This record gives sequence, C-alpha cells and structure tokens, in this order.
Amino acid sequence: MNTNFYQRLTGALFIIGAVLVNIPYTLLIMNFDYPDILREPTGQILTRFQEGGTGLIFTWLAFAWAGIPLLFAIVLLQKILERENTPYLLFGTVAGVIGGIAQMTGLLRWIFVVPVLAKTYTDSSASDIAKESAVIVFQAVHQYGGVVLGEHIGQTFSILWMFIVSLAIFKSNIFKRWLAWFGFLASGVYLLAQTELFATVIPDFPVVPEAGLIGSLLWLIWMIVLGVFLIRSKTSNTQ
Repeated sequence: MNTNFYQRLTGALFIIGAVLVNIPYTLLIMNFDYPDILREPTGQILTRFQEGGTGLIFTWLAFAWAGIPLLFAIVLLQKILERENTPYLLFGTVAGVIGGIAQMTGLLRWIFVVPVLAKTYTDSSASDIAKESAVIVFQAVHQYGGVVLGEHIGQTFSILWMFIVSLAIFKSNIFKRWLAWFGFLASGVYLLAQTELFATVIPDFPVVPEAGLIGSLLWLIWMIVLGVFLIRSKTSNTQ
C-alpha cells in the first residue's frame, strides 16, 4: 500500500471520527439537555437520566466509543508527518492516544455507574439514606470520571497533541501553514476551558464560560480540515 493510500485512510478516519462524535452529542443535547443539565441539582440529573431509559444509556455508549476512529487516525498521522526534524511527534502521538482513552473512560461512567445510581435515587421504596448516598456517590464519580479523567487529563493531552501536530504541520508539504496557526488558536481557546474545572474546587477561580464549547468545536473543525487536506493531497511528506 502506498503513501497516498495511508494519507486518504487517515484523512477519512479524522472526518468520520469527528462526525460520529457529533451524532450522539447532538442526541444528548436534544434528549438530555446536555451539558446544561450538569449545572442542575444532582437529584434532578439522576431523575432525568432514569426517565431517559435504555435509549439514553446507549446514546452515552455511542458517544464514548465514537472516538475510536480518531485514535487510529492519531497513530497513522505520525507515520505521515514523521521526519528527522520532528523527533517530538512521537510524544505528541502518545499524548493524543492518552487523551482519547481518558475521555472515553470518563464517559463510560454514564453507561455502567450512573444507571445504578439513578435507579436507586428514583426508587420509591428506597430510604432517604439510600437516596442521599446515591447523590454523594454520583458527585464523587462525576468529579473523578468527568472532571479529572475526561476533562482534565483527556482534554489537556488532546490539546497537547493538537499543538504538537500543528508544529509538525509547518514542516510538511501536505498542509497549508494557516492550518498550523488554526491549531495553535484552537489549542489556546480549548485550554481556557480548564478554568471551569478548577472552579469546581476553587469557587473564586476566574472562569471563561464558553471556552469549552468553542474550543471543542474548533478542535473538531480542525480535525475535519486536517482530514480533507490528507484526502486531497497526492504528495507524500518527503524528507
């Protein structure tokens, strides 16, 4: 298989992965008021989740696994961009894979942990102590699985990967230089989303409210454009 085949395959995986992630995400917005629902009291979150039934659980499952094509694309991209003057690219690839796996792992709490808590909280025969326990456990699991794994480790390592790949783009004849600058911009905006995470434990920490939404959107657009360049280019990344 020649270099052009791998470029087209990698490009297709980036586009497919970015599109697939958006499908369950859109369904969660429509059917679960995500992510705004996370700002509501825990009891309301658990009640809404229980009302969503099996369909909501499988939507979260799809959201968690939709990023698989992106993991393959991240690994393949290293082979395409790797040059003698890009020794840092391996570190970027490792960071990208760690970021993707961390985000997927964080999301899986909605499939295997939250349904149990939601069922306990909404059970009419459950005691007040059981319901209070469900609330406390949800808050702990959400803080660790969501804030620590998914958003802090997952997003930070994904941002690091995007920044490093943008550096390598400058040395590649496949892409336009503006894509690298776009990657730097998206990285900076997405990094500002970390302010919301610190605000969960430091109440007075300054927050940039829309950084997460805008940053993730720029991240997805950047990957789609990256994929388009890879598919359209017929020139290999020569030394």
